[in-house]
Amino acid sequence: MNRTKELFQKKSKDVLSVYFTAGFPDLNSTMDILLSLQKSGVDMVEVGMPFSDPLADGPIIQHSSEVALRNGMNLDLLFEQTKDVRKHITISLVLMGYLNPLLQYGVEKFLQRAAENGFDALIVPDLPVREYEFYYKDLFEKYKIKNIFLITPDTPKERIHKIDALSDAFIYLVSTLGTTGAKTNISDEQQDYFKRIASYQLKNPLLAGFGISNKETFEKACAHTNGAIIGSAFIKALEQDKNTEQAIKNFVSSIKQPEHIHK
Repeated sequence: MNRTKELFQKKSKDVLSVYFTAGFPDLNSTMDILLSLQKSGVDMVEVGMPFSDPLADGPIIQHSSEVALRNGMNLDLLFEQTKDVRKHITISLVLMGYLNPLLQYGVEKFLQRAAENGFDALIVPDLPVREYEFYYKDLFEKYKIKNIFLITPDTPKERIHKIDALSDAFIYLVSTLGTTGAKTNISDEQQDYFKRIASYQLKNPLLAGFGISNKETFEKACAHTNGAIIGSAFIKALEQDKNTEQAIKNFVSSIKQPEHIHK
C-alpha cells in the first residue's frame, strides 16, 4: 500500500509533515535532513524541488530555492541523491514542485523516477484540476504516485467535492490566501474555515499548511484537521543553526512530543 495512505489509516490526528527545499542549506544535505527528520519523529516529509519562480511560496522558501539553485540542485541530482532513500527512510515522502520544470523534464519520466526512488505523492500547486483529470491522472496511477490538490478559503464547495473525488491520499488545506510564511497565530477566521471544510465530511484526510510555525499554531490547525505541514519556520531553523541534526531535533520537539522515535 502507498505509504501516505497507510499513514492516515494508522494515524488520524496530529499528523506532522515538515517541508524543506532540496539542496538547502547545502547541496548534499538532502539525505541528512531526511534521516534526522525521521529520527526526530515526524510523520511525513515534503521535499521541495527548487524553482526560480515559486508562485505559492513566501520570501523564506523563495530564498531557500535561490540558494539551492545556486548550489547546483536540479531534478536529476535530486533523484541521484535519493536513489537509495528507501534503504533508510520508512516514513511517507512527498515531492513538491511546479508544473513548468516537470513539463521540461517530461511528466512520465519524472513520475517514473519518483516512483523508482520510493516517493509516495506529488504536490504541484499550479497543476489545474481539469489538466490533471484529462491529461495526467492515468500516468499518476500507472506509477502509483498520489496527486495532492490544494484548496483555499475561496475554493467553491462544488470544486472541493470534485477535488475530493479525484484525490486518494490527503488534501492540502491552505490556511490563508497568499503565499507561504510562518505566522505566530491562527485567527478565528481561519478556525471557522477549518471547521467549514471539516463539516463537508470529505473522504480524504486534511492537512493544513501555510502559516503553521510553532506548537500553538500546530495544535490549533489540528483541532479541525488531521494534521499540519510546517515549512518556512523549519527552513528558518535550518538556516540559524549549522548543526543540522541538533536543529532538527530541537525544532520537532518544540512542535510536539512524538509518540515514538523512528530508528
